[in-house]
Amino acid sequence: MISVTTERSLLQKIREKELEINVQVDEARREAEEILIRARKDADEILKKAEIEGKAAAQDLTRREMETIRKEIEAARSAGDVEIRTLKEKGERTLPKATEEITKVVVVE
Repeated sequence: MISVTTERSLLQKIREKELEINVQVDEARREAEEILIRARKDADEILKKAEIEGKAAAQDLTRREMETIRKEIEAARSAGDVEIRTLKEKGERTLPKATEEITKVVVVE
């Protein structure tokens, strides 16, 4: 048989071990909470950085597209100017003959 003193000693050791394990569990819980807090902060920073980079990329894309559109507009204007000059020159070349033809028709009547 186990004596009362030995039984108390075993119970004491079990209690001490339980306390030790509880301390380790509490410490592990605190560490896990700290890891979660750091992970959330890191995730927030990553999201903020991605948002900033996304906005910058969108602005850059908008700027490049606007520049492309400006160049296309300028090219269309230049082409229009060339076409206007060409038509004007053609009209100026044909104006004397047209005037002559109109004058003949009006004089004949």
